Amino acid sequence: MRKMLLVALLAMIATGMEAAKVYKPWDNGRLKVSDNCRYLVHENGTPFFWLGNTAWLISERLNRDEVEFYLNKEREAGYNVEQIQVLNGVPTFDIYGHQANDDSFDFDKFTHAGEYGYWEHLDYIVGMAETNGIYIAMDCIWGSQIDVMTPAKAAKYGKFLGERYKDRPNIIWMIGGDIMGDKGMESWDALARAIKAADPNHLMTFHPRGRTTSAWWYNDREWLDFNMFQSGHRRYGQRNGDGDYTIKDNTEEDNWRYVEMSKEQEARGKKQEARNKGQDKGFEPVVRIVTGPLKPVIDGEPSYEDIPQGLHDFSAPRWQDYDVRRYAYWAVFGGCFGHTYGHNSIMQFMRPGLLGSFGAEKPWWDAMKDPGYGQMKYLKWLMLALPFTEGENDQSVIAGDNGERYDRIIATRGKDYLLVYNYSGKTMQIDLRKISGTKKNVWMMNPTDGSLTYLGERGNQVSEFTIDATSAGVNDRVLIVIDANKNYLKKDATQLEERW
Repeated sequence: MRKMLLVALLAMIATGMEAAKVYKPWDNGRLKVSDNCRYLVHENGTPFFWLGNTAWLISERLNRDEVEFYLNKEREAGYNVEQIQVLNGVPTFDIYGHQANDDSFDFDKFTHAGEYGYWEHLDYIVGMAETNGIYIAMDCIWGSQIDVMTPAKAAKYGKFLGERYKDRPNIIWMIGGDIMGDKGMESWDALARAIKAADPNHLMTFHPRGRTTSAWWYNDREWLDFNMFQSGHRRYGQRNGDGDYTIKDNTEEDNWRYVEMSKEQEARGKKQEARNKGQDKGFEPVVRIVTGPLKPVIDGEPSYEDIPQGLHDFSAPRWQDYDVRRYAYWAVFGGCFGHTYGHNSIMQFMRPGLLGSFGAEKPWWDAMKDPGYGQMKYLKWLMLALPFTEGENDQSVIAGDNGERYDRIIATRGKDYLLVYNYSGKTMQIDLRKISGTKKNVWMMNPTDGSLTYLGERGNQVSEFTIDATSAGVNDRVLIVIDANKNYLKKDATQLEERW
């Protein structure tokens, strides 16, 4: 008996030691907007790099064991934010058949002491994410349900949500849900303000329709802490006859344009000036544009891995790992404070026996083995190796003519470092004088595996860089240049260090 107790005690100690290794970002304090209004940081100043995944249907499709498995895998893969739908419809049911709501929005009818219902299952998901050091970005109700949710019902729902989750450390609020921001605006405002009244401590954003940004409608709202855009799933020139198309032809994949458009909402006076500026950047002034303070921005839904280009034609080519890499680096080097990845099968938790949306067939657990899924962490590790919250997009780093579409090179820099993402592999001229130091250390990084190649030392000059094709197909690379007086990376490093 004594031996059994000793074994049990040792097991408990081992489990506790393992749990202690999990990085809990909120140990650095609550998330807040950085002083320069471009990034998210913790109260103690520690930078936060958002690496999200779209897990929209997690409560509807995963049981408790599957939730534990999934979130453990997410942590291991470097993801620290899960974007989920709380209510996908009226009514919504979880994997166990528990009902979450009806059109009365009286949630007391669906929460009973001692019973494990829909909301208790959602509590479990939030708790398991907390155990893994992961934030839950709660999209409160999908935009397609806005006609059911009047402002009065929205206020009631917001109060319920805010009071239920205000004390959880790992909550981020998402209003909207794949919808144009001017539809149901009164209800969205009511929902957001009711949540904020009950829970003023967690950050909040708005998830908009594809090819739009929340900045067009809500940048002036007191409840909006950061902007979100959905660059969407269309390829260049793929209009599909949309009546609400908001961008010019052949810019569909240029998600970096949305970063510029979102950040142009900083108070500049007349709305017409913002409209004209937006038009210059490739956007048609077909939506109401509000001004307001500069706010951080993120691509909350780019093209998903293994989803048909354009979504609805299942015979169309599927977006691949190199596509999701391009969206990620274009967004972050373009000025986003992080990035959200997505996979066709994971976002809906596809499994045998289900009729998948958008042609999904692969089980979600197999989708987590796809290459793009495992490559996102290298972007996070790279940014966390540098004082990235001091940096910003600076295209003047690229000397000479920059390309269009896939030839577009995106650059970001701080005072003493610069990063350049090159998707097409073309030769590039880079102005190394844009950062401090008479000497610079230079590396080339492979974003498929985080490997580093030291290219030596360069002077304070414009330098030419070429990319050696090591394999057939796409050979995208990241150029890293650091003031030789700084030691953010070691010269002999051949691999990025894991960072959380």
